Amino acid sequence: QVQLVESGGGLVQAGGSLRLSCGASGRTFSRYAMGWFRQAPGKEREFVAAISRSGGSTDYEGFVKGRFTISRDNAKNQVYLQMNSLKPEDTAVYYCAAVATAQATGVPLPYEYDVWGQGTQVTVSS
Repeated sequence: QVQLVESGGGLVQAGGSLRLSCGASGRTFSRYAMGWFRQAPGKEREFVAAISRSGGSTDYEGFVKGRFTISRDNAKNQVYLQMNSLKPEDTAVYYCAAVATAQATGVPLPYEYDVWGQGTQVTVSS
């Protein structure tokens, strides 16, 4: 099972950009579909984006479409979340998640993820 560590969070002004990274331990990273979730204070954790094992399929929650891009580099055991045009409502702890899957393409449903990182704080000021 992989272990996940997020980085890249911080404080940014509205309209700015951040790039989150998630590093995975182990040599089986390419067997995992990956996702990003977030949790704002007082709210439930919500799905943000997902990417298939191969990187050929992606999915986004509606509120980030056109602003966020998920990508992965299987050779480096990394998944990324490029966040542009950030808004104050994007403020949250962002979590990386993984689930092993036999499917090289296709993305998991949000409830299927079973490996989680510790999260990284993103704060967007107005």
